[in-house]
Amino acid sequence: MAKQLITPVQKRFSDVDSFMHVNNIWQQSYFDMGKTDFYTQVLGITGVFDKLRIITASTHTDYLGQVRLVDDIVVVTDVSRIGNKSMTLHQRILSGDRCLTESSSVMVAFDFELQQTVPMPEEWRVKLQEYLIQ
Repeated sequence: MAKQLITPVQKRFSDVDSFMHVNNIWQQSYFDMGKTDFYTQVLGITGVFDKLRIITASTHTDYLGQVRLVDDIVVVTDVSRIGNKSMTLHQRILSGDRCLTESSSVMVAFDFELQQTVPMPEEWRVKLQEYLIQ
């Protein structure tokens, strides 16, 4: 099994929609919390204000069950692929051992001054490899 980073999620009353479950838009926000946690803990970067950042190129999400306000949930994040300019993150929202939502995102290294994708810095690649073999 791949190494996983677990991020606890505190839901808010405003996350719940008229169907009495957490709206899918907020679930994407939870995945973003997991990504931010991953970038900070694994890569040692925030990726928010730097010239070189990580941005989402593609995402696919499957909603497998309802996330309710009363559910204790976590976001589990792992790396399923490391490429030249990108990496693929696999994420799940879990309540106990139940997977409620699953998402896969292709994240690319992007130079905001050049406005283009660039090869992933070697420092990031090394940190990802170190993380995976721990």
